Amino acid sequence: MYELSSLLMTALIALVIGGALGALVMRRYSFDGRKQRELERSVDKLLQQQKDYQHEVVEHFTDTARLLNTLAESYRDVHNHLASGASQLCADDAGSILRAIPEDGLTQVTAAQEPQSVQPPLDYAPKASPFATGTLNEEFGLDKSRTVGPDFVAAEPAVIEEPAVAEEREDVEKSA
Repeated sequence: MYELSSLLMTALIALVIGGALGALVMRRYSFDGRKQRELERSVDKLLQQQKDYQHEVVEHFTDTARLLNTLAESYRDVHNHLASGASQLCADDAGSILRAIPEDGLTQVTAAQEPQSVQPPLDYAPKASPFATGTLNEEFGLDKSRTVGPDFVAAEPAVIEEPAVAEEREDVEKSA
């Protein structure tokens, strides 16, 4: 009836089609596929929640900035009201204590109060002579006259007085 080659060919095609359909059904309804789809959904849901949270944070800080600007304007209005009342109602210099804050901000007020030239503080004391040790020297202010042992020198801080203080002390001792 049928030839053996056509029968084998039909069986082979049916086997391939059956295997493909079986793999598709297995993947569709298997536990791993279901679990993977659930994980993908949960990741998508978490990403959406994160985007919503970021949007809420941006909205919150935008509202907070707007409210702080409104608060600052209200404080400026109250301060200017007090300043105008003080200048009108107080006599002499008492009314000039409060100055009105300009409408464009505090930059003009603070800029006028800054000093013209600023010099940083010195972190050292000048030497009395070129051969004297400076204050940053390791041996500055140590009394090496007391020795405890051959290798150890007991250090006590030396009392350093300014010449004017030393002269005043001598004058007080002479008068007493």
